[in-house]
Amino acid sequence: MAATKEDAHWQIQEAKQRFSELIRSVQSEGPQFVTKHGEEIAVVIDIEEYHRLHPASRPKTFKEWLLNGPRLEDEFVELLNERQRDYTTEEDLNIFDDWD
Repeated sequence: MAATKEDAHWQIQEAKQRFSELIRSVQSEGPQFVTKHGEEIAVVIDIEEYHRLHPASRPKTFKEWLLNGPRLEDEFVELLNERQRDYTTEEDLNIFDDWD
C-alpha cells in the first residue's frame, strides 16, 4: 500500500513515542516528515539516501583509505629511492653454510 502525503507526516510527540515504527516507515515507504504545530521541522531519510546526497559522509573502504593516504613530498620520495637497499653482505648470507 502506497503511503499518502498525510501518512508520511508525524507530529513530534508521536515520532518520539513511536520511533521504531517511524524508522520502519522510512525503510519501507521513504522519507518521513516530522511536524511541530503543523509545520515541517525535520525529515527522516534512509541512510543510503543520506550517503547518496552526501558522498563524503560514506565510510571509506580500506582500499580507499590506503589509496587516499597522505601524499609524499618529492624530496622525501627521492630520499627513499636513494637509501641503501642491500642491508646484508654476502658474508652475512654465508653464515648458514657453516652449520652443515
